[in-house]
Amino acid sequence: MFAAERRQLILEMVRANGAVSLRELARVVQTSEVTVRRDVRALEAEGLLDRRHGGAVLPGGLTRESGFPQKSLSATAEKTAIADLAAGLVEEGEAVVVGAGTTTQELARRLARVPGLTVVTNSLLVAQALAHANRVEVVMTGGTLRGSNYALVGSGAEQSLQGLRVSRAFLSGSGLTAERGLSTSNMLSASVDRALVQAAAEVVVLADHTKLGTDTMFQTVPTDVITRLVTDEPPTHDDRAATELQALADQGVQIAVAGAGAGSGGDGVPTGRQPRRDVPLPGQRRTRGGPGPQLRSAALPAEPPGERAARVADLRRR
Repeated sequence: MFAAERRQLILEMVRANGAVSLRELARVVQTSEVTVRRDVRALEAEGLLDRRHGGAVLPGGLTRESGFPQKSLSATAEKTAIADLAAGLVEEGEAVVVGAGTTTQELARRLARVPGLTVVTNSLLVAQALAHANRVEVVMTGGTLRGSNYALVGSGAEQSLQGLRVSRAFLSGSGLTAERGLSTSNMLSASVDRALVQAAAEVVVLADHTKLGTDTMFQTVPTDVITRLVTDEPPTHDDRAATELQALADQGVQIAVAGAGAGSGGDGVPTGRQPRRDVPLPGQRRTRGGPGPQLRSAALPAEPPGERAARVADLRRR
């Protein structure tokens, strides 16, 4: 294989997967890691990718994805509060789909208490969390295991979802913006998430405040398809998250804000913080599956005067 052909193949692999190790690149192009490292260095000089220790990624921040150990340690209190609040959406006897992610894994642990529930998932972590729930039926997709997030992806996963219909889908991702909606760093994961969305009457996105305003490479759920967002309370200095929440609400996304660090109440609302109002917030939309149960939002603390406080206060009033 000529150098130009090798480098084109390397670039295509990185574009398809977001990040690829030198070892895997060498295996696919059937050459040594030394040669691949030289090719990667040349592609980096042209601005086509970035080198990383032991591998390569596309330039910029759009393709970078933390591994499961890093994700599982990030925003743990926020994910717990989000899962507590989102679990209040699910009723006895429902059928739902739950995508891969550490936040959806937290949700699954709470869904284990819902009798008569059927959960369709491509996530080994979600399935594991429900494995000993006697009153919950777990249906797993087919597909190829993606080890970085313990999810089944590929054509097998997508084909197993054809003809499926459930009340709602619970999804997470790497980033969420009002402009593009939910996105992720891996093409295969994005494709399966889109198939999960097609199976659901409503789409509920679970995203902590660190993902608000973050954009990654592959769009999974456009904003106009998202029914609800369950998130946590952004820090007072996080103007980006507050601005993004306002923009999402302006586009008709129903928003529920959970209090980070609160314990779980039996009704899906964190204890110690009383629900202030029912969502939807501004711009309630009609959904394909009807309004469904109303998701309640925990009250936010008072903000100091200023532009951001006024913006968030306006968001609450609506």
